[in-house]
Amino acid sequence: MLTLIRKAHLIDPEPLGLHDVLIAGSQIARVEADIDLSGSDVNIIEAEGRWLMPGLVDVLTHPCGGGGEGGFGNRTAELEAADFLRAGITTPVGALGTDSITRRLEVLYGQVMKLRAHGLSALMYSGSYRVPVATLTGDVARDLVLVEPVVGLGELAIADHRSSHPTAAELLRIASDVHLGGTLSGKGGTLFLHVGDARPGLEPIEIALEQSALPRRLFYPTHCNRRAGLLEQSIEHVKQGGFADFTVSTTPEFIEAGEVPALEALRSAIAAGASAERLTFSSDAGGSLPHYVGGELTGLRPARPDSLLDLLRRASGNESHPPADVVAAMTRNPASALKLPRKGRIEPGADADLLLMDPAGAQLNDVFSLGQRLMRNGNVEIPMKQAHEEPRS
Repeated sequence: MLTLIRKAHLIDPEPLGLHDVLIAGSQIARVEADIDLSGSDVNIIEAEGRWLMPGLVDVLTHPCGGGGEGGFGNRTAELEAADFLRAGITTPVGALGTDSITRRLEVLYGQVMKLRAHGLSALMYSGSYRVPVATLTGDVARDLVLVEPVVGLGELAIADHRSSHPTAAELLRIASDVHLGGTLSGKGGTLFLHVGDARPGLEPIEIALEQSALPRRLFYPTHCNRRAGLLEQSIEHVKQGGFADFTVSTTPEFIEAGEVPALEALRSAIAAGASAERLTFSSDAGGSLPHYVGGELTGLRPARPDSLLDLLRRASGNESHPPADVVAAMTRNPASALKLPRKGRIEPGADADLLLMDPAGAQLNDVFSLGQRLMRNGNVEIPMKQAHEEPRS
C-alpha cells in the first residue's frame, strides 16, 4: 500500500512550501512539489496546507519510569506508546534513570520492545546512573554489538549528589568500551551523561579527552541548561565538536534555583557561537522532577512527554511556521547525535516518521511511524497484535 500526503507545508526544519510526500512501506519514497498518482492501492491524504514535520526524536525518556527519590510512594509510572504518540515522539530513547535497583535493564528492554510492537522506533541505553555500570550481557561493548535497540550507554551521572562520582579512569574505561561497541556494531556509540549541580560540571569529560584519542562527539551531556555556568561549559563543548542536550521539562522551583529555560539556553548558545546543528532538546519523560531544599527532598512530579510539543507551540506563537532551530533540536539534531541517518528528516529513503499539524495553535492531528498512521485526527490507533492460534482438530 502506498500513502500520498498531498499539499502539505513541509517543515524540515526550515519551511519549504507546499509539497507532496509519497510513503511506500516504512519509508519515504518521493518528496516533490506535485506527485501525480492514483489507483486503488494508493491512500491519498489531503493535508490542505497543514504543517508536515519529521517525527520527534527524544534522546532521554524513561519508559519504565525513572524516578523514585523519597521512597516507593514516589515511583514514577511506566509510559505507553499512546503517551509518546500524543506528544509527537516517534523515536523515544529509553534510559533507567536514578533507580537501577528496583528497575533493571531487562525491564527497560521489555518496555522498549513493547513500544516497538506498537509501532514506535524505540531505542535504549545500556547502563544507568551508577558505576559499575549495569549491562544486559555482562559487557558494555557486547550490549551495543548484540542487542539491536541499544545505541549507547546512559544516563551515567556525573557532578550529582546521586551519582557514584566515577573517577577519570573509570569514565575513560566506560567511554572506551562504548566507543568500541559503537565501532564494531556500526551504531556510532554514545556515552549519554546526566550532569548534576556540582561545580565540576563537564570537567570529567575534558580530563577523559585529554588522556585519550576518543572523539568528542562520544560524550553527550544532558541537563546542560541546569545552571548558567554549566551552559557556558556546554557551549565550549559544542564549539569544539560535541553535542549538548537541553532538558525541556522543568518546574518553577528549578527556574528560581538558576536553571536556564530550554529555549533561552538554545538561543544563548547559538548567539555565543555554538553550532545550531549540535544542540538538542529532550523531555526526560517519565523521570522525576524533584525539589530539594538544603539537601532535603520536599516534593516531586513526573516529567511529561508532551513538554517538547508545548515548547514548539510556545516558540511558534502565531507565526506561519515554527522556528527552524527549535524543529531541528527535536528532530534532525538528535538523530545526528545518535547517528540515526534515517530519522529526523523528510527525504527519500528516510523512515516515514511524520507529524501532520494544524498551524492554528500547532495542534497535532496525525502521526505516522514507520509508515503506519498511528494517530488519526487526534485519536491514537495502535494496531493490536493478535496471538497465533493453532487450528483445532
